[in-house]
Amino acid sequence: LAEECASRGAEVTLVSGPVSLSLHNPAVKLVRVESAREMLSACEDVFPSSDVAVMCAAVADYAPRTVADHKIKREHSDVPVIELVKNPDIAATLGKMKRSGQLLVGFALETDNEADNAREKLQRKNLDMIVLNSMRNKGAGFGTDTNKVTIFKADGAREEFGLKPKREVAADIVDAIMSI
Repeated sequence: LAEECASRGAEVTLVSGPVSLSLHNPAVKLVRVESAREMLSACEDVFPSSDVAVMCAAVADYAPRTVADHKIKREHSDVPVIELVKNPDIAATLGKMKRSGQLLVGFALETDNEADNAREKLQRKNLDMIVLNSMRNKGAGFGTDTNKVTIFKADGAREEFGLKPKREVAADIVDAIMSI
């Protein structure tokens, strides 16, 4: 998505978590982060000067309350109990910050009630558009070079796309953003 936007002339800042990512367009400015809280902070820094924000990172909903600074060895301890805390909802936070004329695009990876859950997120997070990925679609989602998405817009418009290479999906998403 970042490279598709840059190829169309956009100034792009990509805030990315710890993933193996190789960028081919030198015009994309990369900001690397390690945690959801770092990602939130980086997004809060960049968002006020952005015209469009595309929130496509798969940020975990929860994180451990405490993080061990060393390996917890099986031989020397009982099975640890891991207490979880909610990670910040980055899209919802930016949705509250959004100014007039700014566009905010989110993603929803759903396993059931896909369309209803996507529409609810669109409204609750103050998004202008949401891209639905369903785990029910063969060849879509993670671990494949293809995807099949449905785009919902705040005006009620809905568009379903067939299974295609992810680069083509990115072009479809950018086309949809430009049509808002």
